Amino acid sequence: MCGIIGYVGKQNAVPILLEGLARLEYRGYDSSGISVLNGKGNLHVIKKIGKLAELEKALSALHLRSKMGLGHTRWATHGQPSDLNAHPHTDCTGTLAVVHNGIIENFQELREELSEKGHRLVSQTDTEVIAHVLEEILKENSSVEKAFESLVKKLRGTYALGIMFKKDPQTLYAVRNGSPLVIGLGKRECFIASDVAPLLKRTRKVIYLKDHQWAMIRSDRCGVKNFSGQKIKSKVEHVSWRLEEAERGGFEKFMLKEIYEQPEILKNVWLGRMDLKKSDVRFGQEMLSSREARGIERLFIIGCGTAYYAGLCGKYILERYTGIPVEVDLASEFRYRTLKLSPGTAVLAVSQSGETADTLASIRRAKELGCRIISIVNVVGSTLTRESDAVIYTQAGPEISVASTKAYLTQLSAFYLLSVFWGRARGEMSLMEARHLLTELIKIPEKIQWVLDHQDPIKACARKYYSYRNWFYLGRGFNYPTALEGALKNKEVSYSHAEAYAAGEMKHGPIALIDRNFPVIAILSQGGVYEKMISNIKEIEARRGKIIAIANPNDKVVSKFVNDVIEVPETLEELSPLLNVIPLQLLAYYMALYRGCDIDRPRNLAKSVTVE
Repeated sequence: MCGIIGYVGKQNAVPILLEGLARLEYRGYDSSGISVLNGKGNLHVIKKIGKLAELEKALSALHLRSKMGLGHTRWATHGQPSDLNAHPHTDCTGTLAVVHNGIIENFQELREELSEKGHRLVSQTDTEVIAHVLEEILKENSSVEKAFESLVKKLRGTYALGIMFKKDPQTLYAVRNGSPLVIGLGKRECFIASDVAPLLKRTRKVIYLKDHQWAMIRSDRCGVKNFSGQKIKSKVEHVSWRLEEAERGGFEKFMLKEIYEQPEILKNVWLGRMDLKKSDVRFGQEMLSSREARGIERLFIIGCGTAYYAGLCGKYILERYTGIPVEVDLASEFRYRTLKLSPGTAVLAVSQSGETADTLASIRRAKELGCRIISIVNVVGSTLTRESDAVIYTQAGPEISVASTKAYLTQLSAFYLLSVFWGRARGEMSLMEARHLLTELIKIPEKIQWVLDHQDPIKACARKYYSYRNWFYLGRGFNYPTALEGALKNKEVSYSHAEAYAAGEMKHGPIALIDRNFPVIAILSQGGVYEKMISNIKEIEARRGKIIAIANPNDKVVSKFVNDVIEVPETLEELSPLLNVIPLQLLAYYMALYRGCDIDRPRNLAKSVTVE
């Protein structure tokens, strides 16, 4: 969602803040701004609607210099995008500035109280009330530390805050409650940020601020306390991501770069975990033990968006090989369900960022009900990893494009490894089955590369169909989730209306929409549901629908009754989602390219959804 960057040190803060904001653009934003203190102690706030270039243009004429400052990219929640609603926000007297990620749930109540006391609020945001509440508290208490303790008692909701005070020109303050915030430790300089991406060029030493903690940050030191005022000894961690991983590396868009990274990235998932000689998988201390795996009687998989679709595919995989009954739920729904869970129930949460608000709320509720929590996560040190009993890191590296590609593929790969580990531990998967699956799994990167090297049919389809506004994506079995993910990618980056269905459901209503102006993408890999898919597609053909088939090269039947064929190499049916999703990612990318869309930063979307 919103992006926060802060700096205190010996250098000019302005270019550092702008550089950080540029590295936060992938989170999605509609406006940006910075606040700095100049040499005379004046607090300057400059903010602009639109792209970061508008803010840079406004700053270029001011020639500001400061050794401390805050920057922010906003993703609108309260109030439309505008200069006034952009962050940072100040109080009535302009003595402090606040940037905020999250939602203050009682902002209207606080706003009314402040108005009665004579405060003049100029924006529509929930964030501005924070600055005025602080101003009111400081009227009665000159201690900033005591003011923070009072502030957090007044705020309800989720928030990550960066705050600076005119009277304290050498100190940044950071507060976390439900939204991620990272402190970067450099040489005689420190930073705060929403995530590690904007810090990679400056430092690899970070402190992941935890919920209900706040920090006082100066150029040479950082102190952390909890909301009760107790000092906290925080662990300093090292970020292993390389700076070049967060840059485009010659590709026109991050999305295309990340699609191309997938053959190599997949190998990271099973590095040190896959034992081909023993036909087994080892997770070590990061996963539940074999004994604990045998004790799982029921499993809930939860996630949002792409992570949810990975979980749906994971259900098919785990049920085939582990014998565990699996349910998959949207985290935004799971958290509100009335559930009676036995001690043998486990919850597996899937998240790229590890900071998704609904997913975190769901696992906290599951823990209250006595469930063990397992997570599949990309970001080391994220909140979800700290609150899980076991973690599988997908090791996909930073994913900058808002539309997820390599994160999805690595999440699927984690499910395959988990199915072997649990299947063998529970005695549900034979040694021969495990060997066969793992042997085929290691061939997948080469087959993905084949798809990347044979893109002409994909580009041709994108050129032929990019102007069509409505799409159906059809799949069955393991590839029903693939259809859902393909449709989501189309929606996200090309703004087309795309819906996915289990192909057998077409005749139960959706087929009424089919005509010659309604393209259908059908996933027709060889396997147990292949003939059923053919029957379903014949129904589309009979109604003159345009059909694009994702099929294997040896399929001599499909081309006779579809309009276009995109070939993918053959593999085991249960592994086919790893291959079939690649042309769907590329098709969405090229259609968006031909439509002139902002591919890496689609409108209205954010990379990490840290509010409900």
